[in-house]
Amino acid sequence: MPNGAQALMKTLADAGVEVCFTNPGTSEMHFVAALDSEPRMRAVLALFEGVATGAADGYARMAGKPAATLLHLGCGLGNGLANLHNARKGKVPVVNIVGDHASYHVPYDAQLQSDIETVARNVSPGFVRTSQSTAQLCQDAVDAVAAARGLPGQVATLILPADVSWGEGGVPCAPPPPPRPAAADDATVQAIAQTLRAGPKAALLLGGQALRAPGLLAAARIAAHSGVKVFAEVFPTRLERGAGLPPVERIAYLAELAGVQLAGIEHLVLVDAKAPVSFFAYPGKKSDLVPDSCTVHTLSTPAQDAAASLGQLVDALGAAQAPPALQTASRPGRPRGKLTAEKVCKAVGHMLPENAIVIDEAITSGLMLAPFTAGAPRHDLITLTGGAIGQGLPGAVGAAIACPDRQVLALIGDGSAMYTVQALWTMAREQLKVVSIIFNNASYSVLNVELERVGAEEVGAKARSQLDLAGPVLNFAQLAQGMGVHSVRTTTAEEFVRALEQALATPGPHLIEAMVPQSLSGLKRRLLPWLLRSLPSLPPAVARALKRKIAP
Repeated sequence: MPNGAQALMKTLADAGVEVCFTNPGTSEMHFVAALDSEPRMRAVLALFEGVATGAADGYARMAGKPAATLLHLGCGLGNGLANLHNARKGKVPVVNIVGDHASYHVPYDAQLQSDIETVARNVSPGFVRTSQSTAQLCQDAVDAVAAARGLPGQVATLILPADVSWGEGGVPCAPPPPPRPAAADDATVQAIAQTLRAGPKAALLLGGQALRAPGLLAAARIAAHSGVKVFAEVFPTRLERGAGLPPVERIAYLAELAGVQLAGIEHLVLVDAKAPVSFFAYPGKKSDLVPDSCTVHTLSTPAQDAAASLGQLVDALGAAQAPPALQTASRPGRPRGKLTAEKVCKAVGHMLPENAIVIDEAITSGLMLAPFTAGAPRHDLITLTGGAIGQGLPGAVGAAIACPDRQVLALIGDGSAMYTVQALWTMAREQLKVVSIIFNNASYSVLNVELERVGAEEVGAKARSQLDLAGPVLNFAQLAQGMGVHSVRTTTAEEFVRALEQALATPGPHLIEAMVPQSLSGLKRRLLPWLLRSLPSLPPAVARALKRKIAP
């Protein structure tokens, strides 16, 4: 009979888990050896655990099924927590396998001994299990996979003691079929339809699966028929967008702007989304962004079928024949002159390939990405669901492995890139079709904004230096070349356009470093013009309200 690790490998592959992102240590060596026993399992080495976990997140978002991670003990799990947090917030299925000391070694409290279960519950509260025997291991794995791909998806952590892994007598187990979500019940649909027929100012807030094409089209028909506004959550797990699809306005990151977007809304209908709250608390400002006079309704929860629920609401309203508003095909012109963050976004919109996958962790530098790519060919957008930076480059690794025929573009801030820069090495090793665009403005620019927003006073040189990356300025082109990725540093729009043209035409991976000035140096002085340009369709009354809220 196979040992535990070999049986586990077959069980995972039978369950559809066919990629494992690894950063192993001594306690995982039998799992590593077992990789050769299962030809269906692809093993992808990451040089940092946060790359492995972020890649598993990106893979699952695009593949629609979980990948596995392999992490070394509690310390390895600790290094991967940030991107497991992002996966948890995005309801992304991940089978998180953490090696542990042999069970009989635990009482000796060796140097790497830790309470792995307690650490794991922060990111996988719904399923944490330490396998107790080789005979039970494969059933534990089946339960972990079932939990990960449940409704909603989640991070499921299986802790694998070394002696359970090397023990003989492993018995592969058959996985259960994937769950089939149900749509909203008829009473809920009819009640919401009745509310919308009454004609109040209402909005749909879409999240999760509702942001794929079927859900977007159904929501657009409801909007055309009933005059409701359609919003998307601020950081979508995966949003399908571009020419031929209904455009959807994302709730703003800044609470001041989100409040303006939602002003006057009397009924807010949640579809696989939660009611919007401020990203952080600020002195004297509300955390709950729903207007006081607004009633919140839930059409479908993350455990239900969002698209089918929206389809039932379409039928209840008689909106099936209402023509949905679709984004027309359009591209911005070719940028010229000194390079800025805005011109980088404009160049991406100018050249974005059909069916691309765009990873957006550009933070402040990406403020103009949405309007410049709205009319580009159809594409998927992945965003930073949990706010823990360092997701973008690993997410691009996972997305490229899930969809090897699609072009992946990852737009990353310089501060974010340094959290998981080791992902570039994995891109080179796996020869992935990824173009990484790093905005180098030598600053944690968003924190300069937040410094003002929290009302900090008497900010001096020491405080400002904690947000400054200018001493020394990072050279991402050289860093990437050292990890085997073709790279170039650009300082003009013409240089950037040429570099992007070459990268899109040449097998990857590639990195383009964009040397840009800080896009936001002060909230009151420069933020307002950016926001108004980002949302050119704002009604004049809304724009005036926004100015009153955040202008000096």
